Amino acid sequence: MRYIAIIYTLLLLTSCKGQNTAITTKIDIEILRKEAIGKDVQLVDVRTAKEYNNGHIDDAINIDISNKDNFKQEVSKLDTSKPIFIYCHIGGRSHRASKILETIGFKEVYDFSGGWKTWNQQ
Repeated sequence: MRYIAIIYTLLLLTSCKGQNTAITTKIDIEILRKEAIGKDVQLVDVRTAKEYNNGHIDDAINIDISNKDNFKQEVSKLDTSKPIFIYCHIGGRSHRASKILETIGFKEVYDFSGGWKTWNQQ
């Protein structure tokens, strides 16, 4: 009986450890406009500096995902308790970035599906 109690306690403690409540939400252009544009939010363009310099969404900062270590270092300077909106060109890199943001501890991650390509066409 004593061993069962110990095992139960260990299972209970380890099952709660490391749970991450962050969930990335895919958003479209209308939600991005409504929730992020013109507001004081963290809006991050994860494309390369060259792509960013050729055009980006106003107020977006550029943190390139292609250098994973630098990306982690730079996004760690942002506020993990506030929502973060991310985008790339069409969605592949922002998806990778969202997973990193979740592991760093961001609670609300919004991934603009369609990215710069969709934004630029509007």
